[in-house]
Amino acid sequence: MSPDAPELITLRVRISGKVQGVWYRGWAIETARALGLSGWVRNRADGTVEALLHGPETVVRDMVDACRKGPSGARVADVTVEPADAKGDDVAGGFTQRPTV
Repeated sequence: MSPDAPELITLRVRISGKVQGVWYRGWAIETARALGLSGWVRNRADGTVEALLHGPETVVRDMVDACRKGPSGARVADVTVEPADAKGDDVAGGFTQRPTV
């Protein structure tokens, strides 16, 4: 990596509160793509939204901050963040929506 290249990181975030049925995933896709991030977002059966964010550290952290607010209809109660591994399918092809788990 060249000295000018940004450090790439991958974080897994879990967003809780009123985050399903309020266009949170669509908002996350638009926002992540606009920021140039790779990864995915999905609903979870427990009512949370989960996302894998991969890209330059400062941009990923900006997305985490944005996730704390979400779209206008969301009421975010908590965002948990943990480091994750960037695997090929997880970060190839931009930022996508995955099925609910």
